[in-house]
Formats: sequence, C-alpha cells, structure tokens
Amino acid sequence: MANLISFEDLDCWKEAVLLRKKIRIIIKTFPTEEKYKLVDQLRRATRSVTANIAEGFGRYHYQENTQFCRHSRGSLTEIIDHLIVANEENYISETELFELKNHVNKCILILNGYINYLQKAKRENLNSQ
Repeated sequence: MANLISFEDLDCWKEAVLLRKKIRIIIKTFPTEEKYKLVDQLRRATRSVTANIAEGFGRYHYQENTQFCRHSRGSLTEIIDHLIVANEENYISETELFELKNHVNKCILILNGYINYLQKAKRENLNSQ
C-alpha cells in the first residue's frame, strides 16, 4: 500500500465504482414513480461509498481516513437494505439481489482490509514517535 498516489489506486474504491456502475444499470429499469424515492436513495448511497473513501484519503490522518471509510461501510449496508426493498417490490429478482449483495459484501471485505491497514499504520506511527 506504500505506492498509493491517489484514492483511485485503492482496491476498495475501484470495487465500489464497479458496484456503482452495476446499480446504475439496474435502477434504470425501476418504475418512474421511484425516480425520486428508491432510485435516488440507491444513487446517493453508491456515490457516498466512493466519495467518502476519496475524502478520507485526502485527510492524511489515519483516524480521519478511518472514520470516512466507516461512513462508506455504513453506506454499503444501506445499499443492501435498499436492494432488499427493491426485491420486495419486485424491481429486482432474487438472483439479482443475491449477486448484488455478494458484490456489496465483497466491497465491505476489501474496505475492512483497508480500515485494518489504516489502524495498524496509526499504531505503528504512534509507537515510532
């Protein structure tokens, strides 16, 4: 991770971008009455994931970066809830729900790895002072 130049180099950000693109395609199939409801909530949540990773990266402090990553993780779990609603309303199939939940969980795992890295780096930084 020492070769990170930009948040765009982070695997957690890259994977979240892929998720955002998948969801963007799916929400285009939702009914128009959901445009300012569920569609908007999913759009905002997926954008929040990548935006918080980017903002945290720009903070240059381990604890602040970690906090923004935790916000991203919260948005990822919010996405799962919205997807469950979409399935309950028959906007997505059980198969789509399963696949998207798996992708969200993959994002969470990668993000958790990055959070663990940040926490370890913070401890090492404190111990070297």
